[in-house]
Amino acid sequence: MKNKKEDGRSKLEKVYFKGLSRKKQAQKKKILSHPIEAIDLARTVRLVDLVDSFKKMSIQARRIGRCATVYENMLEDPKRPTIFLGLAGPLIAAGLRKVIRDMIEFNIIDVIVSTGAILYHDLYQSFGYKHYIGSPEADDSYLRELFIDRIYDTYVDDEKFIKSDSWVGRFADSLEPRSYSSREFLYLLGKEIKDENSILKTAAKYGVPVFSPALNDSSIGIGLTDHYHLQKQKKGPRIIIDAIRDNYELTQIVVKSKKTAAIYVAGGVPKNFINDSVVMSYIFGKNIGGHSYAFQVTTDVPHWGGLSGSTLEEAKSWGKVSKNATEAMAFVEPSVSLPLIVGYILQKKLRPRKRLIHQWENDILKEMRT
Repeated sequence: MKNKKEDGRSKLEKVYFKGLSRKKQAQKKKILSHPIEAIDLARTVRLVDLVDSFKKMSIQARRIGRCATVYENMLEDPKRPTIFLGLAGPLIAAGLRKVIRDMIEFNIIDVIVSTGAILYHDLYQSFGYKHYIGSPEADDSYLRELFIDRIYDTYVDDEKFIKSDSWVGRFADSLEPRSYSSREFLYLLGKEIKDENSILKTAAKYGVPVFSPALNDSSIGIGLTDHYHLQKQKKGPRIIIDAIRDNYELTQIVVKSKKTAAIYVAGGVPKNFINDSVVMSYIFGKNIGGHSYAFQVTTDVPHWGGLSGSTLEEAKSWGKVSKNATEAMAFVEPSVSLPLIVGYILQKKLRPRKRLIHQWENDILKEMRT
């Protein structure tokens, strides 16, 4: 009876798996060669251990692990790619200020492209002003009566915002009235900041270019509008932030790079600006062929068709990311994903890279070297 049952199972298997040739069996074995490994928290002591475990898990854990690996590859490439960091979203309010600042301090990025809001919140904190724990269920009308602004579950003091806006306006008043790129303007602003934990101050200290192509769409833009209005009333000269000069300067960095790599935190204008700088390289007579490395952490998704959620595979069709690029995306909110990835890199203690030095003469990048 036992043999009959075994024979019966064997016949069923032969029917069910009919057509599974030896060649296909070999292919199947190859595909099923990497089993998922359950995370062992008893052995997960450091953050780097956690992310290493993610690499052998599934879904977004594995995607975060993949992003960490791509970042590691960027930093270990002997051709030393220029690494562009794109920043969007409420990152300072989320508590990521020092994470971003340390990416500059520890020389794991070379160029920043950011929304104006992130840089403004960095400036706001540099004055000693705070972000506060709040609630998304708060009575917003009552908050308005108290001049408290809400960023989801975080509060800021609107009175301190007004003071910060005014400071930007008076800083602009002090500058020579001429045209500036956002990079030059933010460098000069960063030099005025005293707070050692400031992103802008640290970038100015190490000569890391910071671009904000939509600077007007932020509270820094409000401060600059204050400057514009005051000078208009006085019939005096004023500074101009030249957005096209931003294009010109950033593209020069791209064409002078042996290779390029991109990190996109959220998406928005910074993501597209970093990508368009590769496309614009043809203006300088070069075909860069796209970023050699790229990864993104975002909560946006591809199927709505927007830029922020568009895949890095899609970017290959535009020539923004190389067809042979090492790339990854994790659909995880940046206040969770960015500290994990950056912490992994810092704890790995990779071989230090030489810092990139940019020598500018007005809007011309005369030299870029290590």
